[in-house]
Amino acid sequence: MADQGSEGLMSPLLRNRRLYAAKPYLNGRVLDVGCGSGTLAREVSSDHYLGVDIDPVSLDLARKAHPRHDFRNQLPELTEKFDTIVSLAVIEHVVDPEKFLEDLAKHLTMSASAKVLVTTPHPSMDWVHDVGSKIGLFSGHANEEHEHLLDRTDLLRAGQKAGLRMTHYRRFMFGANQLALYMRIKS
Repeated sequence: MADQGSEGLMSPLLRNRRLYAAKPYLNGRVLDVGCGSGTLAREVSSDHYLGVDIDPVSLDLARKAHPRHDFRNQLPELTEKFDTIVSLAVIEHVVDPEKFLEDLAKHLTMSASAKVLVTTPHPSMDWVHDVGSKIGLFSGHANEEHEHLLDRTDLLRAGQKAGLRMTHYRRFMFGANQLALYMRIKS
């Protein structure tokens, strides 16, 4: 399904709130995993941005909207490193959140400030998203594709198993969404 961020009456607002929550953490070279139609690209210069998504229609929209930015359908080679890795509303769609974070962490630079940032719906509000998707407020496709809804403890545990420590956590949008910021666990 292409561009789930615009499917549903309230989805563009949700996408923009996630972007707003992530924006203060963007620095250096940015890898945007699950970039969709490239909304985050407008916040990062083309020479410091790589967007990745598995949906070809979303990638086509992203390339048309941001022709100078780089968009790909798979993660880059491990030799490509990034200061900030962002994944907005993606982790709930993956089968193995720990492996997902571990794979992202492999792309971090060795900088002490290198970070992985994720946003995800909070499980306590699943019923709101479920009802909202049925009446057209939110993406029905995105709701159907949820594998796991993780709370703070789940996000903390997934990060630890991936060799990351959660350095910041907060809920936003009246608690319906959450942001987790990770950095490498120092050896």
